[in-house]
Amino acid sequence: MEFSLAYEMQRPVLDDHAVIEETIEQCILADEMGFDAVWFVEHHFLTTFSGSPCPEVIFGALSRLTKRIRLGFGVVILPYHHPIRVAERVAMVDHLSNGRVEFGTGRSAPYEQLGMGIDPRDTREMWEESLTMIPKIWESDYFEWDGKFWKVPPRQVLPKPYQKPHPPIWVAALQPATYQLAAQKGIGSMALGVNAPSVLEPSIREYKTAIKESNPVGAFANNKWLSSCFGLCGEDDAATKELSAQSLKTFFGPGRPYVQDQKDVYSRLLEQWGGVPDHLAQNFSRYVDVPTQGGNGGNGLDLSGGSALAQKVWEEFDAGTMAERGIIVAGDPESCIRAARLHEETGVDQLQFLMATETVPHKKVMESIEMFGKHVIPAFRQSEQSAP
Repeated sequence: MEFSLAYEMQRPVLDDHAVIEETIEQCILADEMGFDAVWFVEHHFLTTFSGSPCPEVIFGALSRLTKRIRLGFGVVILPYHHPIRVAERVAMVDHLSNGRVEFGTGRSAPYEQLGMGIDPRDTREMWEESLTMIPKIWESDYFEWDGKFWKVPPRQVLPKPYQKPHPPIWVAALQPATYQLAAQKGIGSMALGVNAPSVLEPSIREYKTAIKESNPVGAFANNKWLSSCFGLCGEDDAATKELSAQSLKTFFGPGRPYVQDQKDVYSRLLEQWGGVPDHLAQNFSRYVDVPTQGGNGGNGLDLSGGSALAQKVWEEFDAGTMAERGIIVAGDPESCIRAARLHEETGVDQLQFLMATETVPHKKVMESIEMFGKHVIPAFRQSEQSAP
């Protein structure tokens, strides 16, 4: 199993220059400590939440400042860009990095789409058309296209990627329908919703089976599954788990971009996290449906009490349970190894950590990256070497 870091480019105090400098420093250390990849989002208009509008620019710097770590577009919002410009920029970074690019794709959310003058109703079709075009641009000497959203007369588009025939292609996935779509199109699935591994395991199995019958949009199928969670390693086990849990709850707190304007978001998060823990079920017993003996799943909320109830239960979800379920990979090295094993056992190919947030200061992130590199990642490398 590979390990990677995700970057929204947040920090505790808003400072555009500081977050760039700190992020670069963290990525250089991650390269030295054995992380396999760093992934950068593309977000716009999200002040305090994300300072990463143009990953290809920071990748230009990281291409020359790092040696082996892969550089993941996590993700390019395809409806915002002409496919030729995407193909050119990704290929250029691939050359600068000597073939270390991972090409993630997505289509964002209405708040950002509308700010870009894009009709949200068109974004699925725009994503599909662009995704079909870009591998063809990379593989063709002359490219031409007559589509619904883009038309291109015969043209040579350069450079072609350093990786032949092209970098691995992925899609951001938050629900089973997108996991299935990724399998159909032969592209990697980036499960970015922060799920308990036990919840994702059936979807991972289905994806791995279905992609064997895929019709890849590119020259080959990328059959890898990435799961994302919050990660933090420190010497103080309990305190580190608490800080990671606080980081997660702030990230998905009321009014934050990934939950804004979504219906029943906290009841869905509880489902993604494996249901209401037994000790919380006792506190909210009036509102919890306890499955009968031999039933599947954990405790479920009776939402007749209103969506505020789900939010209240979610707010009281404790760090210890998060770590036990693998929702966070946090604590001392032993705890981190134990939680990461839960993901490995489900068939995850790459485990991605969101570590640098507005809750976790730069110094703590640097300490965590170093501890993962010294104690956690080697435990998985050793088990791979000893496997038959």
